[in-house]
Amino acid sequence: MEKINSLQNAHVKGWKKLQTKKGRKQQGQYLLDGWHLVNEAVKAHVAIRTLLITAKQLATEPDLTQFPAVIEISEEVASHISATVTPQGVFAVVNLPKAAADPLANLDLTRPWLLLDNVQDPGNIGTMVRTADAAGFAGVAFGTGTVDIHQPKVERSMQGSQFHLQLISTDLGELVARFHAEDKPVYGSELNPEAAQYLDIDAPASFGLIMGNEGNGMSDVLLAQTDKNLYIPIKGRAESLNVAIAAGILMFGLYR
Repeated sequence: MEKINSLQNAHVKGWKKLQTKKGRKQQGQYLLDGWHLVNEAVKAHVAIRTLLITAKQLATEPDLTQFPAVIEISEEVASHISATVTPQGVFAVVNLPKAAADPLANLDLTRPWLLLDNVQDPGNIGTMVRTADAAGFAGVAFGTGTVDIHQPKVERSMQGSQFHLQLISTDLGELVARFHAEDKPVYGSELNPEAAQYLDIDAPASFGLIMGNEGNGMSDVLLAQTDKNLYIPIKGRAESLNVAIAAGILMFGLYR
């Protein structure tokens, strides 16, 4: 088994660059950090190129024959390539999915989709993807301005749900047009007097739900393209809800 201890190693420098969108695009790879994500990828039959593992983790997992290549790395290397403060000491190098010529060509439109408009916080994104998974949604669309699907903090916060539904990066206006072409409604989320209370909506089996930026909400362009814009009635004195909490309420409330 190959062993790498130096931060100056060319492989280590390449793995470190996978923390950036540019590095991921250049190498055509991304990094999964921790046993949970690695095991979820294995269960989803995601092709893993290389497993990176520290001696401490290797001692607890002697049988790694399911992985095509295994490299032992030092604790120092593990800390260097991880986006976490205390890495577990196991990583998987995975090929980026091949970009489809038309990302809207093979969508499952028999169930709802969550559309993210300029959502910036990786934790919010991960929570919304996991909730969409739990609510039975078909997929999540990452629109313009939304953090990259394979950003390390986003990958980690999705906790494996990224392997359970469809994730695409696309222009949300085009996706909304696709829903409308198939006679499926698209709902927005907005706090204003003209919005409808979500409890009054009898949603069909398939629809789109757009959640906007944490501070500014949805773009005006998308608000004008939705069939209805919805709000959640607040009974207490809080001014607003976190976008991930609001998304969870709307997803489970509409898809019932």
